[in-house]
Amino acid sequence: MSPAQPDGMRWPDSGSLDPGLVEAERGRPLSLYVHVPFCRVRCGYCDFNTYTVGFGPGAQIGDYAPSVLAEADLAARVLADAGVSGRLAQTVFFGGGTPTMLDAGELIAILDGLRERIGIAGGAEVTLEANPDTVTREDLRAFADSGFTRVSFGMQSAVPRILAILDRTHTPKRVPLVIEWAKEAGLSTSVDLIYGTPGESLADWETSVRAALSYDPDHISAYALVVEEGTKMGAQVARGELPTPDPDDEAAKYELVDELLGEAGYAWYEISNFARASASDRASGRASTTFEHASRHNLAYWRDWDWWGFGPGAHSHVGRMRWWNVKNPGAYAGRLRAGVSPAAAGEILGEEERELERVMLGLRTAEGVELDGVPAMAMRDGIVSGLSVCQSLSGRVASLISDGFIDGVAALDGRAVLTLRGRLLADYVTRELMGY
Repeated sequence: MSPAQPDGMRWPDSGSLDPGLVEAERGRPLSLYVHVPFCRVRCGYCDFNTYTVGFGPGAQIGDYAPSVLAEADLAARVLADAGVSGRLAQTVFFGGGTPTMLDAGELIAILDGLRERIGIAGGAEVTLEANPDTVTREDLRAFADSGFTRVSFGMQSAVPRILAILDRTHTPKRVPLVIEWAKEAGLSTSVDLIYGTPGESLADWETSVRAALSYDPDHISAYALVVEEGTKMGAQVARGELPTPDPDDEAAKYELVDELLGEAGYAWYEISNFARASASDRASGRASTTFEHASRHNLAYWRDWDWWGFGPGAHSHVGRMRWWNVKNPGAYAGRLRAGVSPAAAGEILGEEERELERVMLGLRTAEGVELDGVPAMAMRDGIVSGLSVCQSLSGRVASLISDGFIDGVAALDGRAVLTLRGRLLADYVTRELMGY
């Protein structure tokens, strides 16, 4: 089971939002997330809200769509009552779990229902996560025809031994096949990789990265494995059956993937995410955060957009209000059948919390975060190291530059942008900037 949800205040059964707290005047874009909690096998490292069994009507494969669409009806009413209706979703993301445990028809019905009830902008990014062994060529064509624009495959590794440790069910040879099918259907393609699996060597990791590059996806995510308490892998590590991941080893693997992807024409736009620069990106000189293949849904979270999360355990965020649904799929479906919000609890974010999130989330992106009070400098000739920059700045920002954590030239323009070293210690940089 995944860890307990955070404590929070009781959320109204109506799901209503306080118009004074949704900050409609800011006009933030809206994103939608659909959580599909079903998996064929629960991976040993996973602590997400996922299940390998059904939970009865509205909470099992085959009849899950009506529950999600019942929440979409509620969302449409709540947003209208709060005065923030009429915003078309700019991104939609189906995650899990394994969304493609549902058949294509059920997933398409959910997408169509969201389009009818809430609205999806023309040209919106619509992403579907998929395990390589739970999707067919025909499925991918159907997804593309119905409005999905992007598919993200859980590759994780190209080394069979590592896949076995992770309890993944696909074989390495399946990945290039499904990527080719997705391209044939006209879908943008992404692969997820995990580094730091117990027993994974640097050579194993290089094999996986080079394999992913050989498939020429549009986007690659590279996540460090976190061994979570309460998972199968957590128990194996605790018993000494698997070694504890080494932070220095994970840092070396991040540096390697950054180097290899950079050489292949990909650029980081968020610490764990890299997008391939298209010909138009290169011609226009766009920043990596605006690359054609950067995930707009990923950036929605880092840029503090509003989002509504559908499904058991899903989180939502509108203005200064945040809430999360009950985790149990049966309880989720039952509350919606009873005509009440599936929210378990929520919170109202204060100004200090909002500022921390602005810095913490913005700092993870290649565009960085604004630094209030950092003087703009007209003269930058001769800046060859952090030292000369630091002479123009003071305090914690100057120290972060001299220590090689943030880019000095960007700081002179009023932005904190992480260096490669800074990306490895982003939490530390956040604490320093916030004065914690």
